[in-house]
Amino acid sequence: MIDIGVNLTNARFDKDRDALIVRAKSAGIKAMLVTGTNISESHKAALLSEQYPDYLYSTAGVHPHDADNVSDTYLEEIRALAENKAVKAIGECGLDFNRNFSAPKQQEKVFAEQISLAAELQLPLFLHQRDAFSAWFQLLSPYLNSVPAMVSHCFTGNGDELDQCLSAGMYIGITGWVCDERRGKSLQALIPSIPLSRLMIETDAPYLTPRTIRPKPKSSRNEPSYLPHVIEKVAELYQCSIDEIIKVSSENARKVFNLGEQK
Repeated sequence: MIDIGVNLTNARFDKDRDALIVRAKSAGIKAMLVTGTNISESHKAALLSEQYPDYLYSTAGVHPHDADNVSDTYLEEIRALAENKAVKAIGECGLDFNRNFSAPKQQEKVFAEQISLAAELQLPLFLHQRDAFSAWFQLLSPYLNSVPAMVSHCFTGNGDELDQCLSAGMYIGITGWVCDERRGKSLQALIPSIPLSRLMIETDAPYLTPRTIRPKPKSSRNEPSYLPHVIEKVAELYQCSIDEIIKVSSENARKVFNLGEQK
């Protein structure tokens, strides 16, 4: 199993980060991609990944929530971070018009600049989108053939949006949202429409704890060792084996993020 989206630098992991990684290994997680959400967190993600070579990898980028706070040199800082062999993608970047923690126009500017940088550096994009699909897709469209891969992280969109993402060649990241019997029903219905060759699995920890865990965890904090619960639900929806989901999602992650073979 490979978890392609873990916010492992989050303060909620400060007390037991190393133990959490041990638990992830014990649960069968072969590699994790630590998400960078702004320049500071991207630096932390790269440094953490260096402590666990060939197990932790990272992304470098600016989340739309942080777009208003970028410095004049932020792109150069991402470019420098991308020289670190642990950094495997540009992101988490995109648009979020649901909460608008940053001004929409500034979100679009910062997103467009990171898309261009990914094309320049020939790195995949790790993408965020919420209530902004049309503008998001419009900014990505000119680069569909010049960015090596695009991953729609934590996909929760509708059928039309899924079709557009798949037609554009994107990979689809599925989280514990699919385990939610309340919010996840529409996503559950879409899962069989995702070709296995485009599927990736992630926890987005510490967020989106799978609601299928029994007994229910005492803490609401999600962690990578819970990834098997996402895989179990996805396998059920595809009506295939858990081993098949692990195999194809891991192969996709290794290929897109250039992770190499994990033992």
